Amino acid sequence: MKYLIVGLGNIGKEYEGTRHNIGFDVVDLLAHDLKAEFEIGRHAYHTTAKFKGRSLLIIKPTTFMNLSGKAVKYWLSTEKIPVENCLIILDDIALPLGKLRIKLKGGDGNHNGLTSIIENLGHSNFPRLRYGIGKDFVRGFQSDFVLGKWRVEELPIINDKTEVAVEMIKSFCTIGAGRTMTAFNNKE
Repeated sequence: MKYLIVGLGNIGKEYEGTRHNIGFDVVDLLAHDLKAEFEIGRHAYHTTAKFKGRSLLIIKPTTFMNLSGKAVKYWLSTEKIPVENCLIILDDIALPLGKLRIKLKGGDGNHNGLTSIIENLGHSNFPRLRYGIGKDFVRGFQSDFVLGKWRVEELPIINDKTEVAVEMIKSFCTIGAGRTMTAFNNKE
């Protein structure tokens, strides 16, 4: 069984530690847990790891958020991974800070990374792990908020929930999306 695990974010030092890069942070921790090292490849940093008999291809697109779909489509196609075995990890302002939710399909929620993936795949029927970043911003300043750094008081929540997100990914790859949703989606 082969899986594509995609952390969404933007490459570059200026984006490290920002809300929009939580997908990168989650897959960085996953790779660290599985003792895997990223290397540069076509459209993404990538690494492979084994977990309980599953083969995980973990990527961080280098296309920047707005063109993430290009990397997702390329790696799905090249590695011949079925879309139901692909999990996209992304930030979500519609969820409270630290809330984690797996969804099997849905719209883009005004998230440019999801918009790009939907456009490139031609559908929105792919699993995603939505990581709540809250919406503590003044109307019209959403971009500044998502591209902003975490506040010091948010970091303990983020550190804890990032570990939970890694456990959710491992669960998705071993017991499937449905049972993972039951186990994790309504936990606080």
